[in-house]
Amino acid sequence: MRSQLALVRASRRACARGERGDVPGWVLITLMTAGLVAVLWAVAEDQLKALFTDALDSARR
Repeated sequence: MRSQLALVRASRRACARGERGDVPGWVLITLMTAGLVAVLWAVAEDQLKALFTDALDSARR
């Protein structure tokens, strides 16, 4: 019974280690994406607004 319990615990630990993923990598990707969006928005805000307005106007016709 104890050996089966030890086997189950070892199996769970092995699975948990494999499913952790690369959290710092995902955080870095998310922050970099947010930074790129902020920079693009700051540089091209007027053009993006005009593009969006034109697209909505053409969809309404």
